[in-house]
Order: sequence, then structure tokens, then C-alpha cells
Amino acid sequence: MNNTRFATAIHIMTLLAQSPQEWLTSEWIAGSINVNPVIVRKELSILREAGLITSRQGKVGGSQLTKNADSISISEIYLAVKNTEVLGKKNQNPNPACTVGREINNHLNGLYDEMDQLVLNFLGNKSLKQFSDQFS
Repeated sequence: MNNTRFATAIHIMTLLAQSPQEWLTSEWIAGSINVNPVIVRKELSILREAGLITSRQGKVGGSQLTKNADSISISEIYLAVKNTEVLGKKNQNPNPACTVGREINNHLNGLYDEMDQLVLNFLGNKSLKQFSDQFS
């Protein structure tokens, strides 16, 4: 992942984990991350689609976790926002006449699958609560 989506999502989720009874607004969360609230709202919608948070609109609106932080693994957050391979993109137009070029992407797929599994196993052993507790 060569972007800040995971860092933004884990920041959001940590804030929500530390205030489980409060409805945190995108503006308040954006102030902590120091980004535009539009970016936060985009990530909130992705986390909501993944079933990790719930949101409500209006004067008393905001977002909360859908379950306890100790029931959410970091791998769930990672999967919700993952949009690229950890090791990068595959070659777009390798030369099919080359013995390496014609098969490189097939072999990269296997490597990427193994890497994803390692990352998911590592993050799956860590809960949002464990991560959040570092800030207390």
C-alpha cells in the first residue's frame, strides 16, 4: 500500500475505540488527523460498508464502532481499505514473446497472495483494543 488510507483508517478507528459511547463527527476526527473532513467522510463510508462502524446524521450525528474494539482485528481494517497490492502493481504490458514476460504476472500473483496472507495473519493477531491501548 503506497498511500495513507490504512493510516487514516486506523487513526479513525482508534479515536472511535477510545470514545466508544460518543458519536464522533467527521470534523472532530479530521481535526485529529489534520486532514479535510471530506477525506474522513470517504474513509468512514468505506469502514461503514465493511460493517466496522455505524453513523448517524443530524445535529447529534457522528460515528461509533459497531462492536467492541477487542472484537475488531487490525486485519479487518486493513482489508476494508486495501486498494493496492502490498508489493505494488503488476507489469501492465510485458512482452509475450519473452519467456519471463509472458509468465511474470502469473508468478507475481502467487507472490502477492503469499504476502497478503502473511500480512493478514500478522494483523489478525492484533485487536483494535490492543492498538488503541497504546495511547492511554
